[in-house]
Amino acid sequence: MSAAGAAQEVRRRAERTAAALPALLVAARRVAATVQQGVHGRRRPGPGETFWQFRRYEPGDPASAIDWRQSARTSRLYVREREWEASQTVWIWRDGSASMAFASSGAAETKADRAALIALAAAALLLRGGEQVALFGADRRPARGVAALARLAERLIGGDGGGGLPADAWAPRHARVVLIGDFLDPIEEIEAAVERLTGQGAIGHLVQVLDPAEETLPFSGRVRFAGLEGEGEPLIGRVEAVRAEYRARLAARRAALAAIARRAGWTSLSHRTDRAPETAVLALYLALAAQLDGAARARPAAAS
Repeated sequence: MSAAGAAQEVRRRAERTAAALPALLVAARRVAATVQQGVHGRRRPGPGETFWQFRRYEPGDPASAIDWRQSARTSRLYVREREWEASQTVWIWRDGSASMAFASSGAAETKADRAALIALAAAALLLRGGEQVALFGADRRPARGVAALARLAERLIGGDGGGGLPADAWAPRHARVVLIGDFLDPIEEIEAAVERLTGQGAIGHLVQVLDPAEETLPFSGRVRFAGLEGEGEPLIGRVEAVRAEYRARLAARRAALAAIARRAGWTSLSHRTDRAPETAVLALYLALAAQLDGAARARPAAAS
């Protein structure tokens, strides 16, 4: 491609990104707002400057922690607690392979678009909770705040951090990672990718995103299927005859994914693009919150 042609391609890509960015951000913030109404806040006591709450004095609390002004109002002693302010980072990966571009007539959007929405909505909730986010495989430095969400959206639309399963992508030791994709790769490759990350001390979450047609195989009669990643174009003479076996194999794959996650100490969930994204975001956020809060509680103990 000539220099002029390359420049035009970059400009077209930038224009596509700019056109899609506002709608994706609005949708992600709407989903995050809906989910936030159904979960408890993640505020927790710890070192920091921001006042959180008063609580009853307990044996073992230092005398310096007692708030004498608040205690003087009653016959009990009260301790002033501050809010934990040490943020943590979550690294997010969205599958950018060709199979993610699929969308059947029963779905409102492609798997790639739904995966991006889930990633951004979860990121919005994490950022509101004071955590940092980064795009796994593309970022070296995590970010926080409103600008971080817009930057993440722009890079997801532009295709950064995508591709096949993360193999040599950089992440710090003991990272928290979220992998979102259809996970239709060979199961041994998925297991190897998770084992590599686990070997680095990473703790993570697998979010499988599928189209409803991929789950139910609703076709009938003679159908030719076109593979999106060079698998060929198999012709099935009567789809009804293979539907039961197909669904059994898909269920076995889902069970294998869950087993891979369980052995690694990770979590896994499955989501269909014809269902509300809030369900997947809520399950993912609750898993992340439990994990991050557990790390925050363990950190002072490890340092003592």
